[in-house]
Amino acid sequence: MDRPATGRYSVAVRMLGIDVGARRIGLALSDPSGALATPLGALAAPPRLETRVEAVVREIDRLAQDESGLGGVVVGMPRGLDGRPHAQTARVAAFVEALRRSVGLPVAVQDERLTSREAERRLALRENDWRRRKRKLDAAAAAVILQDYLDARPVRPAAAGGGG
Repeated sequence: MDRPATGRYSVAVRMLGIDVGARRIGLALSDPSGALATPLGALAAPPRLETRVEAVVREIDRLAQDESGLGGVVVGMPRGLDGRPHAQTARVAAFVEALRRSVGLPVAVQDERLTSREAERRLALRENDWRRRKRKLDAAAAAVILQDYLDARPVRPAAAGGGG
């Protein structure tokens, strides 16, 4: 039976989480329901802003071509523990603005304070070797950023009505 196209039913789409670092750009991807973020990998972070954005846009285009598609992007915005911006905040803000001009998807920002520490803590539970943890840290931090964003969204109604 066909369901009516109403605001109650939403099309599930994946989201891409990004942790922009000085050396690497961590990537994470949500499941199609938008409930769970998983580390995807990391890209080398070229020194020039334009080159960084081009690398991420290529990844966005690749993911958008997948069967599950891509509905938006979430970039971690660094700030000091007190909430104030610092030098890295301006660099990431410039990256976000350039990315918004380059893709046809919504680009949101998410506070990334302490996400690297949380990612390190989670990785340490499964991986004893610090070298292996270090290689996985950027993607794990992107997953924490994306999961925080997903968890902060309002709860969507269930697609199938179930009274009670």
